[in-house]
Amino acid sequence: MKKLLFIGLTLFTLNVFAQQTTELSKQGDNDLKYRVSFPAIILGNLGEGGERTNTQHIELHIKRELNAKSIVGIKLATWRLFQPMGIQWWDGLLDKIDSKEEFYPGYLRETGVGFSYQHMLWKGLFASIEVLPLFKTYLDLDNNKIANGFKLYNSYHIGYHFAFGKKKQFFIEPQFHCNVWHIDTNTPDEFKQLDNKWDSYFLFEPNLYIGIKL
Repeated sequence: MKKLLFIGLTLFTLNVFAQQTTELSKQGDNDLKYRVSFPAIILGNLGEGGERTNTQHIELHIKRELNAKSIVGIKLATWRLFQPMGIQWWDGLLDKIDSKEEFYPGYLRETGVGFSYQHMLWKGLFASIEVLPLFKTYLDLDNNKIANGFKLYNSYHIGYHFAFGKKKQFFIEPQFHCNVWHIDTNTPDEFKQLDNKWDSYFLFEPNLYIGIKL
C-alpha cells in the first residue's frame, strides 16, 4: 500500500511538471529565469579524503522559473552511505555515528538524475517536491563492487527564499526535508539486515541551499 501511495504521488508530480512545461512553451524567451544552487552540506565533505564517514556528497540543482509562483528543475546527485539512512534523530543518529555500531560492511553509492517542482506560497515561503531515481552500487571496504540496485528517492521540502545582491541574483534557502524511499531493490543480505532495523524514511532533515540566478 505504501508503494502504491508513493507511486501515485510521483505520477501526480509528473503530471504537474508536464502542465507547467506546457505553460512555459507559451511564454517568450525574455521571460525565462534560471537558478543554479547546491546544498551547503556538501562543503563539509571537502578535505576529508577517504575518511569512513565522508559521504562524498555532490549535488546540483538547475531550475527555471515558469511564473512568479512555479519553478521546475533538474537535480543531479551522488553520495556514499556508510550506515542506514533511516536512523532518526531520536534514535540516537549522532551517537551511532560515534559508536559505529550500525556501520555497513562497506559502502552504498547512489547516483541519479531527477526533477523538482517548487511552489512559492507567500513572499519567500515555499514548498517543493523532488523525485530522484537512484542507481545503487554496493561496495566492500576496499571499494570492490558487490551488487547493483535501484531506489526511488522522494523528498518533500518547506523553506524560505532569501535573495540579496544588487539585482537580487544571489540567494539562500534554509529548509527542512522529509525523505522517503519505499521502492528499494536488490539489497545484499548483509546490508539489508541493517536497513530492516530502521525506517524507509527520514524526517526533519535541516539544510541550507546556496544559489545564483542567471
